[in-house]
Amino acid sequence: MSGQDPQAVPPSDRPTPTRPLPPPPSRLGRPALFLDLDGVLAPLAPTPEAVVPDPRRTALLRALLARLDGRVAIVSGRTLAEIDRISEAALRSASGVHGLERRSDDGTVVIDDAAPAVRTAVSAFRAFAADRPGVIVEDKVVSAGLHFRGAQDQAVAARDLAGRLAEDTGLSLQAGNLVVELKTPGTDKGTALTAFMAEAPFQGATPVMVGDDLTDEHGFEAAAALGGFGVLVGPARPTAARFGLDDVSAVLDWLDSLTEVP
Repeated sequence: MSGQDPQAVPPSDRPTPTRPLPPPPSRLGRPALFLDLDGVLAPLAPTPEAVVPDPRRTALLRALLARLDGRVAIVSGRTLAEIDRISEAALRSASGVHGLERRSDDGTVVIDDAAPAVRTAVSAFRAFAADRPGVIVEDKVVSAGLHFRGAQDQAVAARDLAGRLAEDTGLSLQAGNLVVELKTPGTDKGTALTAFMAEAPFQGATPVMVGDDLTDEHGFEAAAALGGFGVLVGPARPTAARFGLDDVSAVLDWLDSLTEVP
């Protein structure tokens, strides 16, 4: 999977960069890293299951965990189980399904109760995908995703369906990179970041959210509100992030170079 969904436009009140954002500094004082997975730590792929573990990524995450005294978390739209599969369980702290699943550094896991309407969304998405090759339905229990990267001619129909269902069910509509998701309301990547920052070992640190997707804007905003910043991965677009990196390779290189300033 690659590229930004051209119809997934962020809110107009976010600043529009006039040129590519500058790269983030490699020397930071007591940072806390919050990292999206797809498009940030791992290249986008045609299907969700096509993203697999990578030795460099796993080794780097474990090294960062030691270097920053545990202040590293993956904050993703994927489930915790998928995060652990792809990262080879390198991190204790992780948030899945846009904050609906969250595991603290001490191993405590909190999973929000699924809204009953998620089953309605899953059924409707499956009916939609049944005669549309390339459209994939992802059932995350607390949310339902409709991927159309493999059938981009279905983008308008998929978005229209998700919009109608959101209005009918009260589920939260989350647009992403060639995917729409209907989720149990109440959380996002920003609420997950904020919750981590209230706990050890993140308390008192400077939050840095690294993401590529519109779903990461909540994380960028939350990091800024707590004295930190966001890093946008990929092409410049309206964003709350202060810094930018070109792609997954640039992210891994930056993380590898990151030094904590005493």
